[in-house]
Amino acid sequence: MNDRLPSRTGPSAAREAARILGRLFAFWAALALVAIAPAAAAEPLPTKEVAPGVFVYEAPIQLIAPSNKGAIANVGFVVGRDAVAVIDTGNSRIAGERLLAAVRARTALPIRYVINTHMHPDHVLGDAAFRGEGTTVVGHAKLARALQSRAQTYLDAGKRLLGASFDGTEVVLPTTSIAEPTTLDLGGRALKLEPWPTAHTDNDLTVLDEATGTWFLGDLVFLGHLPSVDGSLEGWVKVMGALASRPAARIVPGHGPASASWPEALGPQRRYFDRLRADVEALMADGATLRQASEKAGLAERDAWALFDEFNSRNAIEAYREQEWR
Repeated sequence: MNDRLPSRTGPSAAREAARILGRLFAFWAALALVAIAPAAAAEPLPTKEVAPGVFVYEAPIQLIAPSNKGAIANVGFVVGRDAVAVIDTGNSRIAGERLLAAVRARTALPIRYVINTHMHPDHVLGDAAFRGEGTTVVGHAKLARALQSRAQTYLDAGKRLLGASFDGTEVVLPTTSIAEPTTLDLGGRALKLEPWPTAHTDNDLTVLDEATGTWFLGDLVFLGHLPSVDGSLEGWVKVMGALASRPAARIVPGHGPASASWPEALGPQRRYFDRLRADVEALMADGATLRQASEKAGLAERDAWALFDEFNSRNAIEAYREQEWR
């Protein structure tokens, strides 16, 4: 006896098989579309061409927040004949992706270098967005050590402040270190990189586009945004003197307008530091404590700067500590 179920034949069986196959094909097609669909492109940062082939994103003067997704420092790029150099990248991977999108809106040339002007997260944490571009990450000879020492602190703070907007952000250490003035070539376009003694940090690096005289100074110069001392106030004052002696057609500050005239752009920062130092010296002469100095020094400058209350007390503390050891 044949104990198998009788097979279904005829038009109805054929229609059923076709229906099942149709559903399978639709399912497979949907899976394929999911697999090949590109991720949504990041919205390009709006950039200004401050000189031929030199583009800068003028960041808002703000603290890091979900509304800005970490794009709170001036960043930019220079386009040569053969390649592009990016200078600073923002405080999150998404900020870096938006800068990458801004580059791609201007040129399809390879991004040969990502240059970090110093260690602070609002300038370096977007570097991860450029990993797939085959770029060389460049920084001051002391940058890697400084970044490693604070990496987890920066990542924890970014996650706390940005939430999901911080996803995918990581610390990328430089693969090329600059210990002395060095020239990078973009194809008929030279960038002069120069490391500086301890000032804003102990790993400040400047980038001069020799073709246009545009000088990226990172956070060695603040405009509008109160400067923040994380290295040496006295060292920074000395470096400002050296910077002021150099000619440049324009500078790109780390915070403030996309570009500014030079050396006039240094005036407000010099005035603030002179006031802060004079106040601290007078307070110390009167026997003021560190806390008293942090509450009183520099107050005459409050109306001239954004984010004054967020950074002035710390600057006064740094000034006081340095004066103690002079």
